[in-house]
Amino acid sequence: MAEASILILGATGAVGAALARRVASRGLRPVLVARDAARLAALAAEIPGSVAIPADVEDAAALRSAVAAAGTPLAGLAYCVGSIALKPLKRVTEADMLAAFRLNALGAMLAVQAAQDALAAGRGAVVLFSSIAARAGFTNHAAIAAAKGAVEGLTVALAAELAPAIRINCIAPSLTRSSMAAPLLANAQMADAIAKQHPIPRLGEGEDAAALADFLLSDQAGWITGQIMAVDGGRSTLRSRG
Repeated sequence: MAEASILILGATGAVGAALARRVASRGLRPVLVARDAARLAALAAEIPGSVAIPADVEDAAALRSAVAAAGTPLAGLAYCVGSIALKPLKRVTEADMLAAFRLNALGAMLAVQAAQDALAAGRGAVVLFSSIAARAGFTNHAAIAAAKGAVEGLTVALAAELAPAIRINCIAPSLTRSSMAAPLLANAQMADAIAKQHPIPRLGEGEDAAALADFLLSDQAGWITGQIMAVDGGRSTLRSRG
């Protein structure tokens, strides 16, 4: 499968970029999609053999065009797209809820829908992204927790519907260093406090989730589908203090 393609949506983010490099190192062709054309071109220039397709995943027509441009067959698709919209319940608006759902859940569904035939032709795999906030209760997370919960439901529904031709799994990270998380981590004291809430006391890095995504997209994970897997330093399940 030396010429097989992996479609990475949200490729310029911390996880997407790390995944693109891993995919290329395995001899596969990363097809990179992101809305910032300049950052996307810079990333593609670092990765020989990659293809850059500027597109906004919130534009359904542009998303379908980007998926079509990736070609057939597809060996995999990773929807490395997310948001961190944190507000107390009293300030959450209908628009906030709809925006979080549209980007995180609807975009993922439309991407898989558009790529279904190409993925089936390549006996491909899909990786979606949730958050530990979908299962662990955190204050001010109503919109994003609900949207990521929808991604987890979508994962198991599509894994059932598209088996055995297409495998679908989901990764649920904890807070990861990225441009998206930068406002939360700008204060060093706050960043350190968040890091220490994890049994493995550090923040996530793009490579942490990318390593699992790369495995799930590979043939080594050929009997794994319909799973939600945390990459979170143990935060969602372990209590190492108290």
